[in-house]
Amino acid sequence: MNEELSNHLLGLQLPTDPRWVNIAQMNIEDILVDHAYCEQKAASSCISLIVLFPEKTEMVEMITPVVAEEWNHFERVLEQLKKRGMSFGQARKDEYVIQLQKVVKKGGSRDQQLVERLLMNALIEARSCERFKILSQNIQDQELKNFYYELMVSEAGHYKNFISLAKIYMPEEYVLTRWKEFLIEEANILKSLEVRGDRMH
Repeated sequence: MNEELSNHLLGLQLPTDPRWVNIAQMNIEDILVDHAYCEQKAASSCISLIVLFPEKTEMVEMITPVVAEEWNHFERVLEQLKKRGMSFGQARKDEYVIQLQKVVKKGGSRDQQLVERLLMNALIEARSCERFKILSQNIQDQELKNFYYELMVSEAGHYKNFISLAKIYMPEEYVLTRWKEFLIEEANILKSLEVRGDRMH
């Protein structure tokens, strides 16, 4: 990845607005509920990749353990809610992911279609990793600080998996060019969204 993109954590072009963590800390129940749904969606997204591209052996082998890990994270977030006497509420509209899905190119070869999905997943993991790092460094609840630090490390690993898989199915130059385009679009999406402390993204 070129020097310009490496200036921010995981290549992200725009850091999270510093106001986010302060608002999130005042809405920790909402954050945990939204986080639980994010983990559930991450597991579902990985399952979709396996179902849609079963012939991609390397992808299936690498992604299958991620499904179990993301579902485990979902269960662990539910445990954090239960410990605090908080309720698991309804799913919320994820405007961030809705906008990100518009960046995915339609058509092309099956390999190109797969790479589009892998890069979108990589980007969601990268942004989640950044948010988990912010939470681990700033919230007051020590147990949650430790919890989010652990998840930060995990999400970074998932991000690397998705990028490395993309390079198996398309040339590295193609992948890095497309990745840069995703990063630029993601930064524009963040600029357009309201800073909300009741959403993980």
